[in-house]
Amino acid sequence: MKQHLKTLVGLAIAAFFLWWSTKDVKSWAEVGNAVRHADWGYFALACVATTAGLWVRAWRWKVLLRPVAPDVAFQPRLAAVSVGFAANNLLPGRVGEFMRVWSLSRLAGIPIPSVLASLVVERVFDGLTCVGLLLLAMASPSFPHLTAGKVDPIAAARIVSAIAGTLAVVLFALALAPAWTVGVIDRVAAAVLPERVRRPLVDALHAFVGGLGILRDPKLLLLSTVWAVGQWVFLSLSYLWAFRAFHITEVPFMGAIFMQALVSMAVAIPAAPGFFGTFEAASKFALGLWGVDATRTVAYALGFHVGGFVTVTAVGLYYMRKLDLKPGDARRTEEEVEQAVEADPRSFPPAGAAAEPGGA
Repeated sequence: MKQHLKTLVGLAIAAFFLWWSTKDVKSWAEVGNAVRHADWGYFALACVATTAGLWVRAWRWKVLLRPVAPDVAFQPRLAAVSVGFAANNLLPGRVGEFMRVWSLSRLAGIPIPSVLASLVVERVFDGLTCVGLLLLAMASPSFPHLTAGKVDPIAAARIVSAIAGTLAVVLFALALAPAWTVGVIDRVAAAVLPERVRRPLVDALHAFVGGLGILRDPKLLLLSTVWAVGQWVFLSLSYLWAFRAFHITEVPFMGAIFMQALVSMAVAIPAAPGFFGTFEAASKFALGLWGVDATRTVAYALGFHVGGFVTVTAVGLYYMRKLDLKPGDARRTEEEVEQAVEADPRSFPPAGAAAEPGGA
């Protein structure tokens, strides 16, 4: 019942954002005409770059996994990334994150909490990098220093920066002084949370510590930062090519970087599978800053979203078939990940210790 309620809420949020994103369209016939007259060469480039992002993430993941499993082969990493993204596109509740963790643990023989810790670190680097790129784009001469309606993008970016910065401080504290930090969090949680909520939280923190060694190694930290920036700048090319596919020439490359960073934060809002609604809302907000009309905005947002959705999902379904996984297995893998984290987190490798890598 709880899961059904979360699904309904997500669908309601998606429906609202889709309505808001398209409410200024005066003629859907004009939107259809804009799609028919798209530059399909640029559109293909945009979809290829979006799909290639799976390979970039898989390459980058090797660095993030080095503290716990330095020799994981590329194919298991690619398979796990692809499965996770396909599941997020098809299923509610972002269960693809659990399927991604479960898949790599199964293929490479790495303890689930260590894989999960690497994913947490990846998300933190993603958040900090996207905030940094967002602010960089907004500082560029080509950025229209305007407000969209009553929303000030600079003020919003500052709020997101504060949240991401706080999370980064907590993770670095966990990496550099794990026992002390977990103890502090445990005492604070004991004062404000019931035992049934506090205990899994503290156990999860113990489990994550094993995968946070990357934050204590300056070389790995630098490599991770370079990979994160490179990944998001590369993916921004797909947005730029998608703009050109739908004849949106007003927005420069720094605008594509702004869009990529904004979308990556918008899709963190709970919504329907595939991030429908939140993607379109972020697109309307960003392109509105450059004065792009509703027809081209909606044609771009729906066309590019569907194109990337189909190609990324197809790759993920291919790897699901190879792993004998079905979308219906998502809940089972989520439960196994949660049970592994809660079982005995202190039994997993300490920070910096390497697990025995397995083969694919």
